[in-house]
Parts: sequence; C-alpha cells; structure tokens
Amino acid sequence: MVKDHNPNLALRVTVESGGCHGFQYLMSLTNADDISKEDDIIFEADDGTGAKVVMDEPSLDLLQGSKVDYTMELIGSQFKIVGNPKATSSCGCGTSFDIKA
Repeated sequence: MVKDHNPNLALRVTVESGGCHGFQYLMSLTNADDISKEDDIIFEADDGTGAKVVMDEPSLDLLQGSKVDYTMELIGSQFKIVGNPKATSSCGCGTSFDIKA
C-alpha cells in the first residue's frame, strides 16, 4: 500500500486444490473494488496502518487459526502462512499442505 501509494490494496489469501500436498496457498494483491461484499471476508490490522487481508469463506475454513507472517531473508521477502492447525504436513517451501480428514 505504501510503496504503491495505493491505500485501496489488500492482500488476498486463497487456498486451491493442487501443489505437492493436496492444497496450496495463493497470495496476491487486490484492489478494494475487486472485493466481493457477499463472498469475501476482510481482516484489518489494528495497528493503524490500514493493512487488510481478504479471504473467501472456503479458504477461511481451511486456514482458521493460522497467521499471516512477513519474512525477510537473504533470498527475498515474502508473506507466509504459519501455524495452520488443520495442516498435517507441508512441502519444504511452505506453499502446499495436507489437511486432517
């Protein structure tokens, strides 16, 4: 939001079938105009930054209890999903996971 000078950006987090463990996390930036009032749930940071995370309900069901983390490493920086209580295993890169049946 700050870098792009666009306060209408939000981080969209979705889960889709695929990846090497059955489900995969997908993240993208979305504009507020593209957020569905009927299908999406918006979480806003309480630190005054205006940062928002948007999820659809099926993805929220698979990620409930998880956290979105931002990591900065030598190879680059990225958002990550951490602590997913429904995941039984995940791949080495952390973008794919299995769930408890």
